[in-house]
Order: sequence, then C-alpha cells, then structure tokens
Amino acid sequence: MHNISSWAWEIGKKLIADTGKWKDMFENIEEPYVSPDGEKIAAVVKTGEMEFSVCENDAPWERRFDKVWYLKFGPDNRLTALVSDTGAWTVAVDGDVWENTFDFVWNTKFGTDGKNITVAAQKEMEYFAVTNDIPWETGFSSLSNLTISRDGKRVAGVVPTVDVSEGEIFKFQEGCYSAVVDGKPWDTNFVNVWDMAFSHDSEHVAAEVRTSLYDYTIAVDGVPWDKIYTSVWMPQFSPANGSVTAPVRIAGKWTLARDGNPFWNRSFAQLWHHMYSPDGKKIAAIVAPKFGRWTVAVDGKPWSLTFGDLVTEAVFSPDGNRVACIGKEDGKWTIAVDGKAWGGVYDMVWQPVFSPDSRSVAAKAEKNGRYTIVIDGKPFKDSYKALGDPVFSPDSEKILIKGIEGDADGGKYYRQVLPITDITG
Repeated sequence: MHNISSWAWEIGKKLIADTGKWKDMFENIEEPYVSPDGEKIAAVVKTGEMEFSVCENDAPWERRFDKVWYLKFGPDNRLTALVSDTGAWTVAVDGDVWENTFDFVWNTKFGTDGKNITVAAQKEMEYFAVTNDIPWETGFSSLSNLTISRDGKRVAGVVPTVDVSEGEIFKFQEGCYSAVVDGKPWDTNFVNVWDMAFSHDSEHVAAEVRTSLYDYTIAVDGVPWDKIYTSVWMPQFSPANGSVTAPVRIAGKWTLARDGNPFWNRSFAQLWHHMYSPDGKKIAAIVAPKFGRWTVAVDGKPWSLTFGDLVTEAVFSPDGNRVACIGKEDGKWTIAVDGKAWGGVYDMVWQPVFSPDSRSVAAKAEKNGRYTIVIDGKPFKDSYKALGDPVFSPDSEKILIKGIEGDADGGKYYRQVLPITDITG
C-alpha cells in the first residue's frame, strides 16, 4: 500500500512538468506515467540514433540505452525500467542500473511497500527470478506465472521439472511441471500448474494444478486437495485463518470451495476473481447467476443488478462492508457500488477506489477522448488529455488529481488537491 499520510495534502494546484515541450527535446516520446504521489511524470524518450532514455519531470536520465521498456513506478514512488545496454538487459531504478545483466528481463513486480523489486530473467538459456539484483541460485528451462508475496520478499513461479520432448505425450501426461518457491521446486509434479497465491504471512503457496488431462484441483505447498474437479480458478488464502478457497466447477456449475470442501451453498454459471475483505470475514466474487449475465456475489449472495458484457476490477472497501466494481452493458462502461450502478455511462472506466473511511468511491473515466474523475457518480467539471488514478487523502475529505491539461499537441502536467465537495457538491 502507498504511504499516503506522508504525501503533500494541502489544497492547491502545482505545475510539475510541461510535457508539451518534450517534443522539442526528443525525437520520440512514449506514453507518460505518473508516480502514485503525483510528484513525478516520466516517459521513455528517444535521445538519438538507436539511443533511448527516460525523461522525468522535464529532465532525462543521464544514462542512455539501446532500448528502454516497461516503465513502472513502485508503491514508494521509485521509477523502474527494463533497459538494454549493448544487448545486455537489466533493471534501472531512478536511473541507476543493477549490476547483474541478463539476456532478457520482464514482468517487474513490487512488494506492497515498494522496497522489494522482482523481475523474471533469462540468461544462457536458463530462466529464474531476480529480486533487488539478487538472482535465484538455480535456473530452469522456462519460468511462467511469476508471483510475489505481499512483502515482496518471496517469489514463486511455474517451472518444468522433467525434461520432455514434443513427442513424449505419455511422459507429459505423467506430470512434468511444478511450482517453484524462492528457486526450490515443490516435490510433487503435475500435468500443469497455473495461477498461484501466497498466504498473508508469506509462508505458504497455493496453486491451480492439473493432475491428469481431465482432472483439476488446488495444491497447497505441493499437496493437492483430496477432491478433483472439472476446472478450478485461482486460489486465495484467508487473511483471518489461513484457509484456502478457490472457485471450482462441479457438474457443469461453479461454486466456491474451502480446503477441498464446498463452502458457498449455491452454484453459478461462472464464478471467478474472488477476494477477501481486509479482515478476512467476507468473500466477494464476480459471478454469472445465469449464462451471459454478470454481477458480484458477496458471501454467495449475488446482487440483483447484472451486466451483459462484463464485470471486472471488483474491490472491497477498507472496512469490508462495501464492494465496488466496473460494469459494462451494450458497450458502455460504468461503476457499480453495493449493487447500484452510477447514473453516468462512459467510453471507459478504471478500477474504483474507496476513501479510507469507506464512504466515498472515486474512479477515472473516459468520454469522447477526454478523461475526468468521478466521485459517487458525479463527474468533475474539468477534463484532461491524460489522467492518473485518483487518490483520497488520509482524512477522506480531499482528492488528489494527477492530470495533463491541454490539447493533443500541448500538455502541462499538474498535481492538484481539492476537497471532494468540489466534485460531489
């Protein structure tokens, strides 16, 4: 989580950078990104013939590279990029590069406080994870589904544990994959391993696994559940008691299972993306009560409101009593909170954000190529060329807006803090 209490929350508007001038400074400018606290804006820029860097707040990094991609701010507002120097890839953090280099790196991930940075890497045909410039001691012939613990100190993934050639069908069916945690594979092999999750104390890992061509279940620390299903989705650990839940498919319907046993007392045409409230007492999931209609269910009870196209990006309020999500109907997007949709529809909306006191909900929205912030269904009067995600102040009374103003050719980036009543009335 971002440490928002240390950010500047005085009411006012501050010019951070004039991005419109960047086009006079560089041959090419890629999409800009803003830091969580709004104090920085950065983009990958071309500084010369086959030469790239990062421009941050009107000033480029001193280092130049063959290539720069996957620009990403961490929760602690540090800026990372994956960079290539004479064909060797590594990670740059605020312009400083890691000492180790690789044939390729990808998929930057952060712990919740941003202190730990992990990437997947490949070198000399071996694949492994690297955290804070320290690679795993063991490499593998492939690595997928990179997953980190909440504190970012532990890393898991999926690796092949048995060498198998393309024609060895029966050998594949016996199980050639497993999860790997901090470089050490589980003792058990599976036909496939997919999405996984760490427990809240970072001590345990659960994963979707396939035990045969037709049998699916959840494995925890390498031990599969006793029950077998026709399909499963990503498991989650309870923050309250460490039990493991996962959506499972039984007799053509989906329900939620806990530690291998049915947990919710009803089934759905689909059930996935389940999540716990912060205290672990409630579970919400995106469900289809019937084919082609989507909604949110909390503790197995679906909202009466449904959407025909999509429901996504559901989130619990900090107090665990409310849920918000994105809903799409007939190609138009909106936000729904506690089973009620906002009145306005948009060309696109982004994941809703609850205020710390759980009373208000804000979201970034796009309409006719312009972006704005909407709070509790009411849009801000100003629109922007580009916009970062909204952030509520610790006292829930103010909103941080990170927006680039101007037309397609211009663009001044401002960090603005205003009372939420300026939007909600």
